[in-house]
Order: sequence, then structure tokens, then C-alpha cells
Amino acid sequence: MASNGKSENLIKLAERLGHYNPNNQESSVNEFVLQKQEFETDTIVNNSDNSRRWKSNRAAVLVCLFEDQHGHLRVILTKRASTLSSHSGEVALPGGKVEEGDANDTETALREAEEEIGLDRSLVDVVTVLESFTNKKGITVIPVVGILWDRNTFNPKINAAEVAAIFDAPLEMFLKDETRREQEREYMGDEYVLQFFDYETENEKYVIWALTAGILIKAASIVYQRPPDFQERRPKFWSRCHQ
Repeated sequence: MASNGKSENLIKLAERLGHYNPNNQESSVNEFVLQKQEFETDTIVNNSDNSRRWKSNRAAVLVCLFEDQHGHLRVILTKRASTLSSHSGEVALPGGKVEEGDANDTETALREAEEEIGLDRSLVDVVTVLESFTNKKGITVIPVVGILWDRNTFNPKINAAEVAAIFDAPLEMFLKDETRREQEREYMGDEYVLQFFDYETENEKYVIWALTAGILIKAASIVYQRPPDFQERRPKFWSRCHQ
């Protein structure tokens, strides 16, 4: 343990990830924090009463990592409320769409995590931003990686309108075959494979799949500096992003 109370392993990881760049390994995270005016897919549109409202085709999620008592990395996940209009009841990373007041992707991810699960943004240090993913609806999703230095400082406060449950899972699980299964899918002529990870904790069973699983496979590959034990065949539309 370092003198400042932070884990030495987490400090080293934060330093290494701070230099990660999906296009150029020499750049730092600061070069990937996009300002609001650079959000290419964000627009102002007119509604029926001619007033202005914000519409965004961009979202950000928080890949929040922490160490358990054994020094193993874990990631915070949520189960979406069953009342939500999209992806209800599914496992997701904390996050959501860009809002008009957000300065950048990092702020979006931290704001959404605070709103959904009560994660105080002051407890998290953002260390890098990963390559974007695009879902079938054309929403560009930016994974923002943050370090929660001390899990004990986080007292979850679930927003029941959005979140049914909060849990955490071992990050390395997303590189292993032990709890993984897969399904072949096809979309607009593109044949691909979706990964599913079954996870049980505190007598609750969760399935982490699709885009969330893809983001976590990517994050784990970067953190552990190795490819997964299985072969990926991602949907092509995931890479249909705005740079």
C-alpha cells in the first residue's frame, strides 16, 4: 500500500492506462476528452411548439474499477429497471446519453453514475477513454475508465426509476471461458457472435452480454495486456462510429 493510502498496483495501472490511446499508444487520456462542441452527433432540433430541445446520438458509460480485499480487480455493474423503455432488466454499465450541460464524455459518465447509483464523482479518478462502440440504433457509446481507490468509501444509493440492482464482478472473468457462452447472430448481412457471461453473487444470477460484454472484454484485454481465451467475431456495426 502506498503512503497516500492508495494501492500501489492501482497507481501503476492508472499510470499505464493514462497513456492508452485506441489509435496511438503514445497519447494521454487528456487528448481523448472531447469538448461539447466536438460532439459530432449532438444536435439542437425544433419540436412541435417551435421551442428548442436537445437531442443526442452519443452516450458514455463508466467502467469503474476497484480492488477487492485480495487485490483482484472488479468492475461495478447495474441491472436496469424493468420499467425502462429500452433494455429493461438487462445488465449494464452505469451511464447514459449526453445531455446539453455536459462538457465532455467523462462528465456524462460520471454524472450518470452519480444519478443512477449515487457514486460521488470525487471518489473516482478517470484514467482513460476507450474506443467507441455503436449500437443498432446508431448511438455512439464511449467507455470511460475510472479508478475507485477505496470501495468502502462508496455507499450506493440506487435510483429505482432506472436501476433495479447494483453488483460487481471480476474484470478478468471477461477474458476467460469458464462462465462464457456465445450465440451466432446476423444483421444486414453481417454474421457475428455475441458473448454471454453468466455470473452469480449473493444468490442472484446475472447475464452480462452484447454491447456491455464487448466493452468489458475490450477493457479487460487492455488492463491485463492479453487477448481473451476465446475468439471474438464482433458485429461490424459496433465499429460504425464517429471519430
